[in-house]
Amino acid sequence: MKIMRLGLVLLLFLFVVGCSTLQKDTVVQVSTIDALLAGVYDGHMTCGDLLKHGDLGCGTFEGLDGEMIVLDGTVYQIKADGTVHTPNLSIKTPFAAVCRFRTDETFPVGKLDFTGFQSLMDSRLPNQNIYCAFRIKGKFAAMETRSVPAQKKPYPPLTEVTKNQPKFQMSNVSGTIVGFRSPPFAKGLGFPGYHLHFISDDRTKGGHILGFEMTDGQCEVDLCNQLYLILPENNEAFAGVDLSKDRAADLKKAEK
Repeated sequence: MKIMRLGLVLLLFLFVVGCSTLQKDTVVQVSTIDALLAGVYDGHMTCGDLLKHGDLGCGTFEGLDGEMIVLDGTVYQIKADGTVHTPNLSIKTPFAAVCRFRTDETFPVGKLDFTGFQSLMDSRLPNQNIYCAFRIKGKFAAMETRSVPAQKKPYPPLTEVTKNQPKFQMSNVSGTIVGFRSPPFAKGLGFPGYHLHFISDDRTKGGHILGFEMTDGQCEVDLCNQLYLILPENNEAFAGVDLSKDRAADLKKAEK
């Protein structure tokens, strides 16, 4: 009996260790960006389940209803009218990426724009072939973001949705940038390069970042060398979409 109990304890220990190993330095992604570009907006993972995989990240919501930012274990939804909400955790996401953020590097960031920020990160973090998760708290002379309005079926492709995307201009705002730099080989799966979202300190403004002018801030980086991809299992739209197409040009249009 004692041997059996010892065996059960050992199995439980190995299970817990295995789960924790998976989550360490791991980006957990729901679906693929090419599916989202093609109009697969039906959610298949709840926000509550998403938080089991990470406490920092970004994405969108069922029906493409706004931009998602996950910060310190809280999900925020920036709707098309610019308002910020903490949605019910039963709401689902069709696409999101999160990690259990653990700081590997911290350094101050001075006055620069979005392009300058990317150049600085590329020089400070030269390994382009792993994922980098960012949490940058700072002050911004200017911040430009966007969100996307909820869609109805039959869903249009993302490039059609973003043609009329609401944009938000902010001045002299303090807040946090959250997001990832993904490797070039992430093409088709996620966003190769930088994909960043923003939320203000007062939690009243935010969205997908189009541009910014930072005055000063503090950058924290989590270097992630593992990707865990969760695909929709019983989703007719996902099963029927042609993911053999090269949608790199569509992604570039949708991002800007």
